[in-house]
Amino acid sequence: MEKISSITGRFVVLPVQDIDTDQIIPARYLKVTDKSGLAEGLFFAWRFNADGSPKPDFVLNRPEAQGATILVAGRNFGCGSSREHAPWALQGYGFQAVISPYFADIFRNNALKNGLLPVQVDEETYEQLVSLFDEDPTTEVRIDLESQSVTLPDGRSARFPIDPFAKHCLLNGVDQMGFLLAEEPAIAAYEAGHAPRVVTTRS
Repeated sequence: MEKISSITGRFVVLPVQDIDTDQIIPARYLKVTDKSGLAEGLFFAWRFNADGSPKPDFVLNRPEAQGATILVAGRNFGCGSSREHAPWALQGYGFQAVISPYFADIFRNNALKNGLLPVQVDEETYEQLVSLFDEDPTTEVRIDLESQSVTLPDGRSARFPIDPFAKHCLLNGVDQMGFLLAEEPAIAAYEAGHAPRVVTTRS
């Protein structure tokens, strides 16, 4: 997993509430066990017509959305099933972070474990981002993980919460298994300094 300290880039707005994981990535893509090819399935029903042609009015198909690295979405993003493929698809498409007023807990946890940064902001900041995109879709924002803040072009800033352990893993580019493996010398030293317990049983 790559280290994340800050993300600066253009964002695209999908102002829809209660976007569930089946809308993010359809169930037919869940047969794969890695991230290969999942980008094409991202928001498939919204991006493509029945014949496979792109829907020109969907925001990700518009020219101004190309190259955006941050998705701004409505409240309760990622609700529904627990499929880990949802953050995989978003990352495969090129998104490094998702900003929303509220995330479903399972999606948030899956995102953090896979290096996709879920940034929960207040409603006012969310509405400001929507307005900025409407005014100028080339607008950039900066997300700083160390200070847990989102900074808008005019200097306005908003803080966001994050689990301390998840923050540590993202800043250091390690997943949970990588963290445990890095602690192996300390674990071995602890075990060496503590004699194994002898369990006796009464007859």
